Amino acid sequence: MKLSNRIEREKRTVGIMIKMYCNHNHKKIDSMCMDCEELATFANDRITKCLFQANKPVCSECQVHCYRHDMREKIKIVMRFAGPKMIFHHPILGIRHLIDKRKFKYIDAKLYKSLQDHY
Repeated sequence: MKLSNRIEREKRTVGIMIKMYCNHNHKKIDSMCMDCEELATFANDRITKCLFQANKPVCSECQVHCYRHDMREKIKIVMRFAGPKMIFHHPILGIRHLIDKRKFKYIDAKLYKSLQDHY
């Protein structure tokens, strides 16, 4: 699988989860509220700029916390709400996310150190 496919799938998955959360909690059907739109934009930006790229773990398993504290708290709330529902609403994306979570769970210590030194 190409790297760009995985990154784009992760962006899509996060976007869908944020939309599910916003639809249920903020009663936005056709669009997202400003706060959720800001979170989606921030999450896409973080995924795009991830240091690990080809070896990128899912964000919850990552050793580098690139989210600002306030955004990390918001995305945790979204994930807790939407994560369990993904298997019913978007089963393929939900299963692919679980596979990625197992497959890319740990970052090689040498790679992590070299990335820290580089950035």
